[in-house]
Amino acid sequence: MGLVVLRGDAYHKSMLNTIIHGDPTDQPPLLIAHGLYGSARNWGVIARRLSDERQVIAVDMRNHAYSFWNDQHGYPQLAQDLAEVIGNVGEIMDVVGHSMGGKAAMTLALEHADLVRKLVVADIAPVPYSHSQIKYIEAMRAVDMSRIERRSDAEVQLEDQGVEKALQSFFTQSLDVENKKWRLNLDVLAKEMPKIMGFPEVSSSCDGPALFLSGAASDYVLPEHRDRIRALFPAARFAKIPGAGHWLHAEKPREFEAAVRTFLNA
Repeated sequence: MGLVVLRGDAYHKSMLNTIIHGDPTDQPPLLIAHGLYGSARNWGVIARRLSDERQVIAVDMRNHAYSFWNDQHGYPQLAQDLAEVIGNVGEIMDVVGHSMGGKAAMTLALEHADLVRKLVVADIAPVPYSHSQIKYIEAMRAVDMSRIERRSDAEVQLEDQGVEKALQSFFTQSLDVENKKWRLNLDVLAKEMPKIMGFPEVSSSCDGPALFLSGAASDYVLPEHRDRIRALFPAARFAKIPGAGHWLHAEKPREFEAAVRTFLNA
């Protein structure tokens, strides 16, 4: 089957846009949830490579890329979106989530444990964070769309605002050049930033296999977070990718893919 893109439409505003890689196999499908300002497309290389053994479904989270926009962007809502995608496929899945997507995936596993076989959480912990991402929203809002003819025009403007090179190209993947607008609901993401930086109060735990995979050069998952992680995920295992920061899947894609594959196949 290869690559299938399913877009949410005006009659189905509640289902996330998905990009499906590969055909169903005897292995559980893998669901991938991207981080803040990301998209399913960002995960194309890793998703394609992992689809040699199992079908891989990458989603655009709400308020991102080609999925619907909604005024609510808390983790219970994001987890419910993922649960609907799994329910639509109709079988238990393995789930990988990075950063915001990792918090959504953790919430999914805690609230819908019957839908998740194995969980991979990429460089995030179930704790509130203080480093807000609001400066990037302000940078994207400041881009003068009347001067945009190609993505590189926006990258120049982002560079002028101090956005580092790697993030310039990452952000402009969400730029609709033709219509001169962002495919990100910047207003809602700004309003809901306290929820995005936080983590919901939960009373449940998830006993299933969970891998917390971090970048060795990242400070998002610290030793002091491990007690909280183990309280919620008693079977949690921990691994680090040398030389990788918070964007570990983009910085070290082969190493990330190998770690995920080994864990899912164990």
